[in-house]
Amino acid sequence: MARTTAPLRQTWTALRALLVLTVVLGLGYPLVVLGVGQLLLPAQANGSLVVVDDRVVGSALIGQSFSDADGTPLPEWFQPRPSAAGDGYDGAASSGSNYGPENPDLIAAIEERRAAIAAFNGVDPADIPADALTASASGLDPHISPAYALLQVDRVAEARGLSAAAVRALVEQHTQGRDLGYLGESTVNVLELNVALAEAASTGTGAD
Repeated sequence: MARTTAPLRQTWTALRALLVLTVVLGLGYPLVVLGVGQLLLPAQANGSLVVVDDRVVGSALIGQSFSDADGTPLPEWFQPRPSAAGDGYDGAASSGSNYGPENPDLIAAIEERRAAIAAFNGVDPADIPADALTASASGLDPHISPAYALLQVDRVAEARGLSAAAVRALVEQHTQGRDLGYLGESTVNVLELNVALAEAASTGTGAD
């Protein structure tokens, strides 16, 4: 009889442990983390959503294209860096091209982008920064360099009927310094900059 009850006791003990751990770790812990996130960092916990007129227009963490239905970049918007994630900035297909620096397809793509960006912005091809020509490893990078943002100022200002000085000031206002003052490089969040640009254009701030 003892040999029969011992396995039963062990099974019941294991089931009770499973139930307790399921409640504590599968239900209690996630709820605590959710509560702390909503209390201390609600914006970040909810995906760093960017809201304009009570409408979500994107996330500050994920880039997006500013092009027409045919994929042609719109001159009135600051443009992001290239994306190799799906059809571009696809959160379900995050990836880079995985091409090495000497890959002929990558070299050809870079030269094609260089010519297109130079023509689109009316600048010298030699002035185009590297981040404008290459996709990020994730394909979802929402940032560009201040150099690439400033390169686009004249084109955006002309398309919007704003002064170049006003548009340049928006870029400077939305330039984020290095993390902790020394990590990484300065960046500009394209979506947040374009939201500020649309607001300035709608109010006539900085009209040329």
